[in-house]
Amino acid sequence: MEVKQNAGSKKAVATSDTASLDFQQLEGGTLRLVVKGSLDAESAGRLWTTTLAKVGKSRAEVVEVDAEGLESCDAAGIALLLELKTRQETQGKAFRLHGLRGDLAELMDLFDPGPPSKPAKSRGLVGSTIERVGEATVGLAHDFQDYVSFTGEVFAKLLGLLLHPGRLRWGDTFLVAEKAGADGVGIVSLLGFLIGVILAFQSAIAMGKFGADIYVADLVTIVLFRELGPLITAFILASRSSSAFAAELGTMKLNEEIDALTTMGIDPVQFLVFPRLIAGTAVLPLLTVFNILLGLIGCGLVMVAIGFTPKIVFDEIYEAANLTDFFTGLVKTLVFGALVAGIGCLRGLRTGTGASAVGDSTTRAVVSSIIAIVVADGVFAVVYYLLDI
Repeated sequence: MEVKQNAGSKKAVATSDTASLDFQQLEGGTLRLVVKGSLDAESAGRLWTTTLAKVGKSRAEVVEVDAEGLESCDAAGIALLLELKTRQETQGKAFRLHGLRGDLAELMDLFDPGPPSKPAKSRGLVGSTIERVGEATVGLAHDFQDYVSFTGEVFAKLLGLLLHPGRLRWGDTFLVAEKAGADGVGIVSLLGFLIGVILAFQSAIAMGKFGADIYVADLVTIVLFRELGPLITAFILASRSSSAFAAELGTMKLNEEIDALTTMGIDPVQFLVFPRLIAGTAVLPLLTVFNILLGLIGCGLVMVAIGFTPKIVFDEIYEAANLTDFFTGLVKTLVFGALVAGIGCLRGLRTGTGASAVGDSTTRAVVSSIIAIVVADGVFAVVYYLLDI
């Protein structure tokens, strides 16, 4: 490729083996390019850098391309012409092309992406804040719509499952229950024990000021039965099982396994969601019992350590709560378990594409489950207050 230019001339010529470009600086800030020969991949590659540099250096308001002498052109040549056009339009300048053969013009129209998009204007702090709030609101609306539609679908298909219980994959249900329940007994019991110890020590400080140390057992028992036992256990299930459900179904979604099930006529909700939903709902009350039991043991050890006999502690715990307190807590766990399992499955089924999609679904599953648990617990508190329970 050669570039020839005579001293004092306003005309330069860029040539390759099969094509040439004549640069003519005209009046009114117009740069005229005369294309001749065959502008193929080889010639376009050789002329590319020189042509763009010449056009950029000229800072022409109008770039005019005369393609009457263009004998042939492939995709690379069209790309060079489109690059010239895009650079001019991006800078708000004009680009004109004439003399191009009809078939080459159709090829250029086929590859032309259209006018370049304008860069987004800065909206400032207030504008960007409003925009982010709007995006978050729209996202919450979409999430709520997903929750409602998924809940309706699950309930509708659950009625059919009650009529035909043989459709449930019982083997998978017991396997999920083992992973979510039996494998979680250790961490649930450990946290229950530590919470019982901590509550007993903290409340003993306050109760001791009034000489009411014995009522530490009453306080811890009622709190564990009605509130902390179900709540802490639900949080553990959300962190262990809801994230696992979202990751499992999300990976299946990325691998197109769920699409394959649908293609084979298998309902993903009945095949994948129901075993996890039923198992999660069933194991949470049992885990809560372990949590409460170990919490009471921890409280009892603290009471014995501060001077009470085991019999006195046992009698005080026995008198502190009744079956109403116990079952009001267990009723919560049924709802918490359904929320945790359902949200984990929903987030897994709604997993997007990309390397981070499964991680995002897992994170959103845990966060959404915890928020749903707290909201449901608040609703239970209001209902129990109104019912005087």
